[in-house]
Amino acid sequence: MTTIVEVHDVTKRFGSVTAVDGVSFRIEEGKIYGLLGRNGAGKTTLMSLLTGQEFATHGDIRVFGETPVENARVLERVCFIKESQKYPDDFKVKHVLRMAPRFFPRWDQGFADRVGGDFRVPLDRKMKKLSRGQFSAVGVIVGLASRAPLTFFDEPYLGLDAVARQLFYDRLLADYAEHPRTVVLSTHLIDEVSDLLEHVLVIDDGQLLVDSPADELQGSATTVVGGREAVESFVGARTVLHRDGIGGLVSLTVAGLSAEERTAARAAGLELGPVSLQQLIVRLTTGRPTDFAEEAHQ
Repeated sequence: MTTIVEVHDVTKRFGSVTAVDGVSFRIEEGKIYGLLGRNGAGKTTLMSLLTGQEFATHGDIRVFGETPVENARVLERVCFIKESQKYPDDFKVKHVLRMAPRFFPRWDQGFADRVGGDFRVPLDRKMKKLSRGQFSAVGVIVGLASRAPLTFFDEPYLGLDAVARQLFYDRLLADYAEHPRTVVLSTHLIDEVSDLLEHVLVIDDGQLLVDSPADELQGSATTVVGGREAVESFVGARTVLHRDGIGGLVSLTVAGLSAEERTAARAAGLELGPVSLQQLIVRLTTGRPTDFAEEAHQ
Protein backbone atom coordinates (compact mmCIF):
# COMPACT_ATOMS: atom_id res chain seq x y z
CA MET A 1 0.00 0.00 0.00
CA THR A 2 1.33 3.45 -0.97
CA THR A 3 1.92 5.98 1.81
CA ILE A 4 0.57 9.41 0.84
CA VAL A 5 0.96 11.27 4.17
CA GLU A 6 3.98 11.13 6.46
CA VAL A 7 3.99 13.04 9.74
CA HIS A 8 7.16 12.96 11.82
CA ASP A 9 7.40 14.41 15.34
CA VAL A 10 5.07 17.33 14.54
CA THR A 11 4.27 19.95 17.15
CA LYS A 12 2.08 23.03 16.75
CA ARG A 13 1.98 25.76 19.38
CA PHE A 14 -0.23 28.82 19.57
CA GLY A 15 1.53 31.01 22.10
CA SER A 16 1.65 29.04 25.34
CA VAL A 17 -0.88 26.46 24.10
CA THR A 18 0.40 23.25 22.51
CA ALA A 19 -2.36 22.07 20.16
CA VAL A 20 -0.40 19.19 18.60
CA ASP A 21 2.39 17.60 20.60
CA GLY A 22 5.08 15.43 18.96
CA VAL A 23 2.76 13.48 16.66
CA SER A 24 4.02 10.89 14.14
CA PHE A 25 1.97 8.64 11.83
CA ARG A 26 1.36 7.66 8.21
CA ILE A 27 -1.75 7.64 6.03
CA GLU A 28 -1.98 5.10 3.24
CA GLU A 29 -3.67 5.37 -0.13
CA GLY A 30 -7.18 4.00 -0.65
CA LYS A 31 -8.49 3.80 2.93
CA ILE A 32 -11.13 5.49 5.06
CA TYR A 33 -9.56 6.82 8.26
CA GLY A 34 -11.24 8.01 11.42
CA LEU A 35 -9.51 10.88 13.23
CA LEU A 36 -11.18 10.67 16.61
CA GLY A 37 -10.92 12.48 19.92
CA ARG A 38 -12.65 14.91 22.23
CA ASN A 39 -13.42 18.52 21.36
CA GLY A 40 -10.22 20.55 21.64
CA ALA A 41 -8.02 17.47 21.33
CA GLY A 42 -6.14 18.90 18.33
CA LYS A 43 -7.94 17.22 15.42
CA THR A 44 -8.76 20.37 13.43
CA THR A 45 -5.29 21.81 13.98
CA LEU A 46 -3.74 18.58 12.74
CA MET A 47 -5.87 18.62 9.58
CA SER A 48 -5.01 22.28 9.03
CA LEU A 49 -1.33 21.31 9.16
CA LEU A 50 -1.83 18.46 6.69
CA THR A 51 -3.67 20.73 4.25
CA GLY A 52 -1.08 23.51 4.38
CA GLN A 53 -3.27 26.01 6.24
CA GLU A 54 -0.95 26.10 9.26
CA PHE A 55 2.82 25.91 9.70
CA ALA A 56 4.21 23.33 12.10
CA THR A 57 6.21 24.72 15.01
CA HIS A 58 8.41 21.63 14.86
CA GLY A 59 8.63 18.45 12.83
CA ASP A 60 8.11 17.41 9.24
CA ILE A 61 4.99 16.82 7.12
CA ARG A 62 4.96 15.27 3.65
CA VAL A 63 1.79 14.91 1.59
CA PHE A 64 2.25 13.07 -1.71
CA GLY A 65 5.97 13.31 -0.97
CA GLU A 66 6.07 17.11 -0.64
CA THR A 67 5.41 19.82 1.90
CA PRO A 68 1.77 20.94 1.59
CA VAL A 69 2.38 24.60 2.48
CA GLU A 70 1.87 26.90 -0.54
CA ASN A 71 2.28 23.90 -2.84
CA ALA A 72 -0.22 23.85 -5.70
CA ARG A 73 0.84 20.35 -6.80
CA VAL A 74 -0.25 19.00 -3.44
CA LEU A 75 -3.26 21.19 -2.76
CA GLU A 76 -4.99 20.38 -6.06
CA ARG A 77 -5.11 16.76 -4.88
CA VAL A 78 -6.53 17.62 -1.43
CA CYS A 79 -10.02 18.64 -0.30
CA PHE A 80 -10.64 19.90 3.25
CA ILE A 81 -14.29 20.27 4.26
CA LYS A 82 -14.88 21.86 7.64
CA GLU A 83 -17.90 23.08 9.55
CA SER A 84 -16.49 26.61 9.88
CA GLN A 85 -15.98 27.12 6.13
CA LYS A 86 -16.30 30.80 5.12
CA TYR A 87 -17.80 32.13 1.86
CA PRO A 88 -18.19 35.64 0.39
CA ASP A 89 -21.40 37.29 1.65
CA ASP A 90 -23.05 37.35 -1.76
CA PHE A 91 -22.24 33.74 -2.67
CA LYS A 92 -25.17 31.47 -3.42
CA VAL A 93 -25.08 27.69 -3.42
CA LYS A 94 -24.84 27.63 -7.22
CA HIS A 95 -21.78 29.91 -7.05
CA VAL A 96 -19.99 27.48 -4.72
CA LEU A 97 -20.69 24.55 -7.03
CA ARG A 98 -19.71 26.58 -10.09
CA MET A 99 -16.36 27.59 -8.55
CA ALA A 100 -15.45 24.14 -7.27
CA PRO A 101 -14.07 22.77 -10.59
CA ARG A 102 -11.38 25.49 -10.50
CA PHE A 103 -9.96 23.97 -7.33
CA PHE A 104 -10.60 20.27 -7.92
CA PRO A 105 -9.41 18.84 -11.26
CA ARG A 106 -11.37 15.62 -10.72
CA TRP A 107 -14.66 17.41 -10.00
CA ASP A 108 -17.77 15.55 -11.21
CA GLN A 109 -20.55 18.05 -11.91
CA GLY A 110 -23.14 15.40 -12.73
CA PHE A 111 -22.50 13.67 -9.42
CA ALA A 112 -22.67 17.02 -7.58
CA ASP A 113 -26.06 17.73 -9.18
CA ARG A 114 -27.42 14.31 -8.19
CA VAL A 115 -26.25 14.56 -4.60
CA GLY A 116 -27.52 18.14 -4.40
CA GLY A 117 -30.92 16.83 -5.46
CA ASP A 118 -30.75 14.10 -2.83
CA PHE A 119 -30.16 16.71 -0.13
CA ARG A 120 -32.67 19.17 -1.64
CA VAL A 121 -30.23 22.06 -1.47
CA PRO A 122 -31.70 25.40 -2.72
CA LEU A 123 -29.23 26.46 -5.43
CA ASP A 124 -30.39 30.09 -5.59
CA ARG A 125 -30.21 30.76 -1.87
CA LYS A 126 -27.29 32.71 -0.41
CA MET A 127 -24.92 30.66 1.72
CA LYS A 128 -25.40 32.98 4.70
CA LYS A 129 -29.17 32.38 4.52
CA LEU A 130 -28.94 28.59 4.63
CA SER A 131 -30.01 26.57 7.63
CA ARG A 132 -27.25 24.74 9.45
CA GLY A 133 -28.29 21.49 7.82
CA GLN A 134 -28.32 23.00 4.32
CA PHE A 135 -24.90 24.56 4.93
CA SER A 136 -23.55 21.18 6.01
CA ALA A 137 -25.07 19.54 2.94
CA VAL A 138 -23.17 21.91 0.64
CA GLY A 139 -19.91 20.85 2.29
CA VAL A 140 -20.81 17.19 1.86
CA ILE A 141 -21.58 17.74 -1.84
CA VAL A 142 -18.26 19.50 -2.45
CA GLY A 143 -16.28 16.91 -0.52
CA LEU A 144 -17.81 13.98 -2.38
CA ALA A 145 -17.94 15.50 -5.87
CA SER A 146 -14.35 16.80 -5.63
CA ARG A 147 -13.12 13.21 -5.98
CA ALA A 148 -9.87 14.52 -4.45
CA PRO A 149 -7.31 11.74 -3.84
CA LEU A 150 -7.09 12.93 -0.21
CA THR A 151 -10.33 14.26 1.30
CA PHE A 152 -10.80 15.50 4.87
CA PHE A 153 -14.23 15.89 6.47
CA ASP A 154 -13.99 17.84 9.74
CA GLU A 155 -17.44 17.49 11.34
CA PRO A 156 -19.09 19.08 8.27
CA TYR A 157 -22.33 17.13 8.74
CA LEU A 158 -23.17 18.21 12.30
CA GLY A 159 -26.20 20.13 11.07
CA LEU A 160 -27.67 17.16 9.22
CA ASP A 161 -30.47 15.12 10.73
CA ALA A 162 -30.16 11.35 11.10
CA VAL A 163 -31.70 10.64 7.68
CA ALA A 164 -29.39 13.10 5.91
CA ARG A 165 -26.33 11.77 7.72
CA GLN A 166 -27.17 8.24 6.63
CA LEU A 167 -27.56 9.55 3.08
CA PHE A 168 -24.06 11.00 3.33
CA TYR A 169 -22.60 7.72 4.57
CA ASP A 170 -24.35 5.77 1.81
CA ARG A 171 -23.19 8.14 -0.93
CA LEU A 172 -19.65 8.18 0.47
CA LEU A 173 -19.35 4.38 0.52
CA ALA A 174 -20.88 3.92 -2.92
CA ASP A 175 -18.68 6.57 -4.55
CA TYR A 176 -15.59 5.41 -2.64
CA ALA A 177 -16.10 1.90 -4.03
CA GLU A 178 -16.39 3.23 -7.57
CA HIS A 179 -13.70 5.91 -7.26
CA PRO A 180 -11.20 4.82 -4.59
CA ARG A 181 -9.35 7.55 -2.73
CA THR A 182 -8.25 8.31 0.82
CA VAL A 183 -10.85 9.82 3.14
CA VAL A 184 -10.28 11.12 6.67
CA LEU A 185 -13.40 11.59 8.82
CA SER A 186 -13.10 13.65 11.98
CA THR A 187 -16.23 13.20 14.06
CA HIS A 188 -17.65 12.67 17.52
CA LEU A 189 -20.47 10.51 16.07
CA ILE A 190 -18.24 7.47 16.41
CA ASP A 191 -20.91 4.77 16.51
CA GLU A 192 -22.43 6.08 13.27
CA VAL A 193 -19.19 5.90 11.31
CA SER A 194 -17.57 2.88 12.95
CA ASP A 195 -18.61 0.51 10.16
CA LEU A 196 -17.06 2.82 7.54
CA LEU A 197 -13.63 3.12 9.11
CA GLU A 198 -10.67 0.99 8.08
CA HIS A 199 -8.08 2.68 10.27
CA VAL A 200 -8.38 4.77 13.43
CA LEU A 201 -6.21 7.59 14.75
CA VAL A 202 -7.09 8.83 18.23
CA ILE A 203 -5.70 12.14 19.43
CA ASP A 204 -6.08 13.46 22.96
CA ASP A 205 -4.61 16.61 24.43
CA GLY A 206 -2.54 17.03 21.27
CA GLN A 207 -0.92 13.59 21.49
CA LEU A 208 -1.53 10.57 19.30
CA LEU A 209 -2.99 7.91 21.56
CA VAL A 210 -3.93 5.19 19.05
CA ASP A 211 -2.86 4.38 15.48
CA SER A 212 -4.54 1.09 14.62
CA PRO A 213 -6.63 -0.80 12.06
CA ALA A 214 -10.27 -0.39 13.08
CA ASP A 215 -11.02 -4.09 13.35
CA GLU A 216 -8.03 -4.70 15.62
CA LEU A 217 -8.97 -1.76 17.83
CA GLN A 218 -12.60 -2.82 18.17
CA GLY A 219 -11.53 -6.29 19.27
CA SER A 220 -8.87 -5.04 21.67
CA ALA A 221 -11.03 -4.44 24.76
CA THR A 222 -13.51 -6.56 26.66
CA THR A 223 -15.92 -5.97 29.52
CA VAL A 224 -15.58 -8.58 32.28
CA VAL A 225 -18.60 -8.93 34.57
CA GLY A 226 -19.08 -11.01 37.69
CA GLY A 227 -18.52 -11.17 41.40
CA ARG A 228 -16.13 -8.53 42.63
CA GLU A 229 -13.53 -10.90 44.04
CA ALA A 230 -13.57 -13.21 41.00
CA VAL A 231 -13.30 -10.33 38.50
CA GLU A 232 -10.54 -8.55 40.42
CA SER A 233 -8.60 -11.81 40.71
CA PHE A 234 -8.93 -12.55 37.01
CA VAL A 235 -8.02 -9.03 35.84
CA GLY A 236 -5.00 -8.84 38.15
CA ALA A 237 -2.52 -6.15 37.07
CA ARG A 238 -4.04 -5.57 33.64
CA THR A 239 -4.88 -2.05 32.49
CA VAL A 240 -8.46 -1.19 33.48
CA LEU A 241 -10.08 1.28 31.08
CA HIS A 242 -13.39 1.56 32.92
CA ARG A 243 -14.91 0.35 36.17
CA ASP A 244 -18.55 -0.02 37.23
CA GLY A 245 -19.97 -1.82 40.19
CA ILE A 246 -22.98 -2.25 42.41
CA GLY A 247 -23.12 -4.35 45.50
CA GLY A 248 -21.08 -7.50 45.03
CA LEU A 249 -21.04 -7.23 41.22
CA VAL A 250 -18.37 -5.42 39.23
CA SER A 251 -17.82 -4.68 35.53
CA LEU A 252 -14.30 -3.91 34.34
CA THR A 253 -13.27 -2.98 30.81
CA VAL A 254 -9.79 -4.34 30.11
CA ALA A 255 -7.43 -4.45 27.14
CA GLY A 256 -5.61 -7.30 25.49
CA LEU A 257 -7.40 -10.56 26.44
CA SER A 258 -6.13 -13.58 24.53
CA ALA A 259 -8.36 -16.44 23.36
CA GLU A 260 -7.02 -18.60 26.19
CA GLU A 261 -7.78 -15.91 28.76
CA ARG A 262 -11.31 -15.54 27.46
CA THR A 263 -11.81 -19.29 27.82
CA ALA A 264 -10.46 -19.16 31.36
CA ALA A 265 -12.76 -16.25 32.26
CA ARG A 266 -15.84 -18.12 31.08
CA ALA A 267 -14.73 -21.24 32.92
CA ALA A 268 -14.57 -19.12 36.08
CA GLY A 269 -18.19 -18.09 35.57
CA LEU A 270 -17.45 -14.58 34.38
CA GLU A 271 -19.40 -12.89 31.61
CA LEU A 272 -17.52 -11.25 28.73
CA GLY A 273 -19.02 -8.48 26.62
CA PRO A 274 -17.89 -6.49 23.58
CA VAL A 275 -16.97 -2.82 23.74
CA SER A 276 -18.16 -0.55 20.93
CA LEU A 277 -15.65 1.74 19.25
CA GLN A 278 -17.35 4.77 20.78
CA GLN A 279 -17.28 3.29 24.28
CA LEU A 280 -13.63 2.39 23.80
CA ILE A 281 -12.63 5.87 22.65
CA VAL A 282 -14.59 7.53 25.47
CA ARG A 283 -13.01 5.28 28.08
CA LEU A 284 -9.58 5.58 26.56
CA THR A 285 -9.56 9.39 26.35
CA THR A 286 -10.92 9.84 29.86
CA GLY A 287 -8.64 7.28 31.49
CA ARG A 288 -5.49 7.77 29.37
CA PRO A 289 -3.74 4.49 30.32
CA THR A 290 -0.30 4.91 28.80
CA ASP A 291 0.20 1.26 27.93
CA PHE A 292 -3.12 0.65 26.20
CA ALA A 293 -1.78 0.89 22.66
CA GLU A 294 0.83 -1.76 23.37
CA GLU A 295 -1.60 -4.10 25.16
CA ALA A 296 -4.19 -3.78 22.40
CA HIS A 297 -1.82 -5.46 19.96
CA GLN A 298 -0.58 -8.25 22.21
